[in-house]
Amino acid sequence: MPDESLNHATTLNLVSAIQPPRLHLAQLPTPLQLLSRVSERFNGPRIWVKRDDLSGSVLSGNKVRKLEFNLAQALAEGCDTVITCGGLQSNHCRATALLCAQLGLKCHLLLRGSAPASADGNLLLNQLAGARISYYPASQYQRELDVLLLETKQSYASQGCKAFIIPTGASDAIGVWGYVQACAELTQDFERCGINPQHIICATGSGGTQAGLTAGVHAYGINAQVWGVNVCDDEAWFVNKVNSDLRDWDTRYQTGIKLESLSVKVIDGYVGPGYAQADTEIFRCIADVAATEGLVLDPVYTGKAFFGMLDQLQQGRFGSSGDIVFIHTGGVYGLFPQRSHFDFLNS
Repeated sequence: MPDESLNHATTLNLVSAIQPPRLHLAQLPTPLQLLSRVSERFNGPRIWVKRDDLSGSVLSGNKVRKLEFNLAQALAEGCDTVITCGGLQSNHCRATALLCAQLGLKCHLLLRGSAPASADGNLLLNQLAGARISYYPASQYQRELDVLLLETKQSYASQGCKAFIIPTGASDAIGVWGYVQACAELTQDFERCGINPQHIICATGSGGTQAGLTAGVHAYGINAQVWGVNVCDDEAWFVNKVNSDLRDWDTRYQTGIKLESLSVKVIDGYVGPGYAQADTEIFRCIADVAATEGLVLDPVYTGKAFFGMLDQLQQGRFGSSGDIVFIHTGGVYGLFPQRSHFDFLNS
């Protein structure tokens, strides 16, 4: 039998030897918090939360970890403009716009949907950050996004600007590094708390966070299965997307990781009506967790993923004891445009 500790040590040495450009933009390390009251209620594994919603104030969430690498690459290539894309309430676009303002870069956002009469949540923050915003109908956005991104880049080139494109959610070969390196932080968290979690759960909406975690647990010898709870599309789409991001990462950086040894797992069934749309049970779960633990989730990503985790916990997927870790990927600003769904709090 091969020595697994030797395999992990070899992989870690290979990954550690790679030094991609990186900026230090997030407030790290983020805390690992035990949800004692929720854990007692469900009488199973203890539930811990990696508080990446505390990675910054207006920079709250998982995107800043990825953008430390994407924006560093943009600067390394001498770019003065960043182009990216997402929904009207994209957490990624908000983080990108604010970080570009911080770094003195121009930012252009291509957003899916129509311009509202007044901005709220993430969109308001995009405007405050001075980002240029182009709006596209959902059908055109879905059909032509790649072309629109390239045309926008070419337009800036004609003006003498050098633009760098970051894809949806910063989920690409560069962005994978964000959560590979987050796993180094998790190893320290687990040692400090004296735990050895068997499962790590996160919302997955563009696949990059899950891809980084999947590679990171392997590289750092964390004996845990990473589960992505998809908030759009389906299990097959995300298995393919995560594996694709990992292949691109390995090809670009020659990591030496045996990709076939990585386990990509998705928990399907909690998308609800669609992306950024949630059923009443999700809003009630958000309110319950906030009142029980003071932990605020969002209806687009973490609310669905946390609800799915609790449902699967009750069904026995994560066993009856031990510890599990939920990665809180932020999203609090997405609550405000959906405030009407919390009217039950006033009844």
